Amino acid sequence: MTRKILVDTDPGIDDTMAILFALRSPEFEITGLTTVFGNTDVVFTAQNALRLVELEGHDHIPVAQGAGRPLILPLRSLGKLVHGQDGMGNTNPPPPKGRLASQHAAQFIVETVLANPGEITLVPVGPLTNLALALRLDARIAGLVKEVVLMGGSAFRGGNASPVAEANIYNDPHAAWIVFNAGWPLTMVGLDVTMGCIMTVEYLNKLCQSGNPATDLIGQILPAYQEFHDQVYGMGGAIHTHDPSAIAYLLDPDLFQTERMPVYVETEGKCAGQTVPDRRRQWIEAPVVNVCLKVNAPDLQKLYRERLSR
Repeated sequence: MTRKILVDTDPGIDDTMAILFALRSPEFEITGLTTVFGNTDVVFTAQNALRLVELEGHDHIPVAQGAGRPLILPLRSLGKLVHGQDGMGNTNPPPPKGRLASQHAAQFIVETVLANPGEITLVPVGPLTNLALALRLDARIAGLVKEVVLMGGSAFRGGNASPVAEANIYNDPHAAWIVFNAGWPLTMVGLDVTMGCIMTVEYLNKLCQSGNPATDLIGQILPAYQEFHDQVYGMGGAIHTHDPSAIAYLLDPDLFQTERMPVYVETEGKCAGQTVPDRRRQWIEAPVVNVCLKVNAPDLQKLYRERLSR
């Protein structure tokens, strides 16, 4: 039996790698892609999402464009230095053939959840603005979603967009606060595991030699992402495995060591976007979420290569 998922995304190179992972996994029925600002402007992320569903004949999957800025804070940064102006490593791909859904992403999320009560897993791998807006439109969805598995946050690893904050949470901390406090089952696949799973140059080269449209696209867009990782982290062409890790968790949660703990999202000041773990449970108001702390990186990479190399 397939699992119905809705991916909220800001493609983005690692988003592209995650979406192709999901599209090539028969365990999933992808009910839609909703797009948000983050790795580049939302106009580009929406067009990239259309390109991805069209790449290998999945153009029946609807794509809905969503928020272009955070709920409250000004738009502080975009990931263009990481992903390129077009979100695809400045490869300037041709326009997609399809059209976007008529609804705003938040409305699309609400309608999809209401039409499939108890069945939809939301998989946000970008800023959480669309999910927060969906909750504002209809708070009932918090009790009707099967679960939320997000790529974002950091319990004990520190940040990447600031010394303490992971980029997806940093880009809209107020939206993250709403999503973390909604009361639905939530798993945080954050930097604690995504930075602990490194795809080496050798691994990426073998992956991209598979010779199918998905791996050909990954090979085209990867150089910009590799260059960023080398400039910032000195990784010599290797990359962290961010967004694909959320898909891997859905496919095989046993790859991850998790712990349920309260997590507080800071919304103000220099530490805005920090996800603070409260293992000693001193902050009564902090919501309890499922936090990924360790990962079996070799088996995750084996699973990813198996799906993408078919």
